[in-house]
Amino acid sequence: MEEAIKKADILIEALPYIKSFHKKITVIKYGGSILGDDRIRKGVLEDIVFLSYMGLRPVLVHGGGPNISERMRKSGKKTDFVDGMRVTDAETLHIVQEELEILNKNIVAEITKLGGKAKSYTATNSSIVIAAKKKAKVDLGFVGKVAGIETKELKKDINQHIVPVISPVGKDEKGVVYNINADEVAYSVACFLEAVKFVLLTNVRGVMRNPEDPGSLLSTIKEAEAKQLIEDKVIQEGMIPKIQACFSAIDGGVFKAHIIDAKIPHALLLEVFTNKGIGTEILP
Repeated sequence: MEEAIKKADILIEALPYIKSFHKKITVIKYGGSILGDDRIRKGVLEDIVFLSYMGLRPVLVHGGGPNISERMRKSGKKTDFVDGMRVTDAETLHIVQEELEILNKNIVAEITKLGGKAKSYTATNSSIVIAAKKKAKVDLGFVGKVAGIETKELKKDINQHIVPVISPVGKDEKGVVYNINADEVAYSVACFLEAVKFVLLTNVRGVMRNPEDPGSLLSTIKEAEAKQLIEDKVIQEGMIPKIQACFSAIDGGVFKAHIIDAKIPHALLLEVFTNKGIGTEILP
């Protein structure tokens, strides 16, 4: 009986959030090594299907860096990075597209298997990312930046409770395909869709005052405070681009941004539907 009451209490705790976010868009970015873990991926996709059934409107943007790097290694092709960006010649672009499309189709199939509805958005199938060539100190080849997001088809699917699964590639006005940073695609989609939430799924708990102390997690932080923590070198290395992606989402009108650890079972539901959450939320 006590166990049943606890479950009911959890549902009651979730009710205000279900009401608040009903028919609201949440853009979720999922990539890196955690995308390749079958157990973690199943849990994440279960959460996304649950959100959809509860009347929320999730949109998923995926990465695929580790898969691409492994394919490059097996093919014997050298990978060069400049400021964290993969230099992409025509052969590399072909590998990038193939690997991302495989991942994309697999995610759509898994969501469908879990009882949800999903649709694939890639460069060859309903491309909605308008790209422009990215300029850097050296020629990066077919590396792009987001110049815009076509939202008409996305909104139509979202309103029909279909989860868009978006690959981080885009086309320019001439139809040239570009490889784009998945975080950039994700926060751009969130801004253009006027999402209420932008969620980065990672392999870390969130923003920590002391990375060695699990109790130092900052559950809520304002943008100005986060910028100060970067200056003070409390936020360092790989967390900086994640935080900056959250800044870009918030500056583009998204209400809240979240960084959560996808390794925690049902992390997405715990962050969205509980009072304290389990990661870090960034506020304007």
